Amino acid sequence: MEELEALSHGAPASALLLATMVLASLIGLFAWPGLVERSLFRPYWLLRRNEYATLVGSGFMHADFAHLLFNAFTFWAFAFALERTIGSARFVGLYAFGLLASDAGTWLKRHGDPEYRTLGASGAILAVLFASILYAPTSSIYILPIPVAIPAPLFAVAYLGYSVFASRRSRGRINHDAHLSGAIAGLLFVALTDGAAFARAWRVFFG
Repeated sequence: MEELEALSHGAPASALLLATMVLASLIGLFAWPGLVERSLFRPYWLLRRNEYATLVGSGFMHADFAHLLFNAFTFWAFAFALERTIGSARFVGLYAFGLLASDAGTWLKRHGDPEYRTLGASGAILAVLFASILYAPTSSIYILPIPVAIPAPLFAVAYLGYSVFASRRSRGRINHDAHLSGAIAGLLFVALTDGAAFARAWRVFFG
């Protein structure tokens, strides 16, 4: 564990989560398609068929390579620095809280639809993204080929806005419904566990 902490520069949980997400998704996409099917979160069948494992499993799989690439990049851009700021234990708690909160939001919206099925780590990653912004509200992110830095709050709002739009149009396997719940979970987690950080961010954004 000490070696992993050194290799990750003090963010071992982020390194493990990212490696697990990437490895599991690549195996499912290119070597074992059945793993993707087994991991699909189907809200209608969650209680009827006791598919509780998909609450977690769906959060480590992705619908296609582009979906994986975007989520992995977003996680890498924000998770490692956040873990170094709040510590590994709280970071794992945040990730788990974001994942389960996003599942809950999806279930509430889609539990009456027997055909709906989805996967992706987006909900948990949105929790990480929005929590990160509270701790570093003036941070920026570079996305090629855009030649200028994008303020992290603007990136987060644009990401969330697209998710809401896509959720209304899509019945695919990318869990856009989870994004709003994940974002709210990230803000709520910081408010409950570090009120001072939440208050500082509030003053930065709203004076």
